[in-house]
Amino acid sequence: MVALSKTIFKAYDIRGIIGKTLDAGIARHIGRAFGAAALAKGESKVVIGRDGRLSGPELTSALAEGLRDAGVDVIDLGMVATPMVYFGTNVLDTRSGIMVTGSHNPPDYNGFKMVMAGEAIYGDAITGLHDSIAAHDGAVAAQRGGYSTHDIRAAYLERIIGDVKLARPIKIVVDCGNGVAGAFAGDLFRGMGADVVELFCDVDGTFPNHHPDPAHPENLQDVIRALQETDAEIGLAFDGDGDRLGLVTKDGQIIFPDRQMMLFAADVLSRNPGGEILYDVKCTRHLAPYIEQHGGKPLMWKTGHSLVKAKLKETGAPLGGEMSGHIFFKDRWYGFDDGLYSGARMLEILTRESDPSALLNGLPMASSTPELHLHLQEGENFTLIDSLRANAVFPTSEKINDIDGLRVEYADGFGLARSSNTTPVVVLRFEGENPDALARIQAEFKSVILAAKPDAELPF
Repeated sequence: MVALSKTIFKAYDIRGIIGKTLDAGIARHIGRAFGAAALAKGESKVVIGRDGRLSGPELTSALAEGLRDAGVDVIDLGMVATPMVYFGTNVLDTRSGIMVTGSHNPPDYNGFKMVMAGEAIYGDAITGLHDSIAAHDGAVAAQRGGYSTHDIRAAYLERIIGDVKLARPIKIVVDCGNGVAGAFAGDLFRGMGADVVELFCDVDGTFPNHHPDPAHPENLQDVIRALQETDAEIGLAFDGDGDRLGLVTKDGQIIFPDRQMMLFAADVLSRNPGGEILYDVKCTRHLAPYIEQHGGKPLMWKTGHSLVKAKLKETGAPLGGEMSGHIFFKDRWYGFDDGLYSGARMLEILTRESDPSALLNGLPMASSTPELHLHLQEGENFTLIDSLRANAVFPTSEKINDIDGLRVEYADGFGLARSSNTTPVVVLRFEGENPDALARIQAEFKSVILAAKPDAELPF
């Protein structure tokens, strides 16, 4: 029996290691606590689902029992992509849902992404679940909740295929990295009229081929190779639970999500003139001017899918996006992050062009790094960022934005150091207008990080 640990209650979800910080007992406790909180908001039903991880069935079963202990009715969608649970909270008789997923983490991780009464919960609402579990006396509701299953696949696919239209046929490569998106992606894109080359679309929670995280270039090499070897025009890749999109051109260029956001923003603003477009602190400095040029209002915000969703709701923005690949459409969709839907919307835009790769490669860009990770011990990531905030000096910088870690702006680029809220990592990203500017900015960051932590093993 794993002991309850506050460390698994992260800023915008719950995430732990199976057998060490997370097991069926903890899942049942989480179900009870969530169920009680949902009932307090007038929610009597909760939709649940799971990704393809080996620990998923056991955790989901225990979660359902906990929810029922609290007196909540459970609607179990079975093995689905995370956005299909979010979809369920919009089209079924409930506004609350829990997805059992480890997202992009290694196979021995799992966790919970949660929506309560129509809002993605984060921060105090998640730590409140821990406190509720710690204080619980083990009592069960006088009337236990019911349990039912529901197959949402057809409704989800039909909703997208009925709305998002290709301008012409297109052949694509789809790489799901053996994540749960593989159970749906091929049928979705074929249903839209695309010819699909599938890579690793059989769901396997051991991820035997490569890790399902398109934020890292090493995980896109199979897509790049398939584009070289076939007549496919474009490559799409998805993370382990299907809420993030990766994109690769015919000539093997990775179009990171902050540049994808340029096309999405221009398209959305054509129907929502003057709209606010949200993006996180990791995104390119070229995105804000692009949004302005297309009649929108750029707003930089904190990283984290729950945080972006909450800000999207607060501002009424029709679109939000993160460098990690979470894209949130409120235009023609429901406002939640959905990699499969984002892929469909991207194909809708690209099929208006005779050469999609030329359009993508023509988007503004600078010399930049992908997301880099400085691996630390648990808790050290927060300590290091606090130290940099207090003491770091960046001699050639123009401005420092501390909305989420430190984003240091220069006349010719930016550097970012922020703490991950899911793993003991400091996330780094750098951009320069040319390689010399990029090298100079990285050198400044290297100096201040090593001054704060001399034994840091920097990834650059």
